[in-house]
Amino acid sequence: MKLRYWVPTFIFTLFLFSCNEKKLHEVQVPLPENEVKAAMGDPSDVKAEEGAFEMAKLPYAYNALSPSIDARTMELHYSKHYLTYTNNLNKAVANTEFEKLPIEDILKKATTDNMPLRNNAGGYYNHTLFWESMSAKGGGQPKDTLALAIAADFGSFENFRSQFEQAASEQFGSGWAWLLVDQTGKLQVTSTPNQDNPLMPGVLLSGTPILGLDVWEHAYYIQYQYKRKNYINAFFNVINWQKISDRYEEALAKK
Repeated sequence: MKLRYWVPTFIFTLFLFSCNEKKLHEVQVPLPENEVKAAMGDPSDVKAEEGAFEMAKLPYAYNALSPSIDARTMELHYSKHYLTYTNNLNKAVANTEFEKLPIEDILKKATTDNMPLRNNAGGYYNHTLFWESMSAKGGGQPKDTLALAIAADFGSFENFRSQFEQAASEQFGSGWAWLLVDQTGKLQVTSTPNQDNPLMPGVLLSGTPILGLDVWEHAYYIQYQYKRKNYINAFFNVINWQKISDRYEEALAKK
């Protein structure tokens, strides 16, 4: 007897071939209960431990960005990774000079001499900005002032997108790709390793981030496996350009 298996979405289908009669017999076997995919939770139920910083509310359901970013990735990313960075940041700043500071001021003082602070402050800030950079109704291209600035500083939206995708693709290992406003008010693209960002000391290009893309594997591996470029491309389907435009205006106002 030869035994072959065909595995569809909801059932195991078992095909039995007879060596002599060459007849096909089909048997349908339900998946075990522990194989059934768990229901998604509610992001509003996720709370950090008491401390100086609270988790930013996820402005959409876990499945809202699908199919560009799947629900399971969003749930794990928000309720596990982001929660951990928030809790660890609160521990890192407790009873220190940083406890009463805004997160941006902490980042500007987060040197490599204090890696627990740098990593967790970056993880908290970067993810907060990331959630708010996306929307179920996102995608397309920016309008008005930001559109004009991108055209002026990159030549075209297509040139900007190409540079941003390249920065995200070529960031070795874990890290982030950024669109930032530099000290002169010009838009630039850069990348940073780990949970670093352009507000921190010691980075290659400093400025105010207005768009960030997480290229750690936990941000895409469940859905895209090793195909980071597919994830980067899909990200452009959910970018909340109105939010990015608001950040651009705020950054300019502070120059």
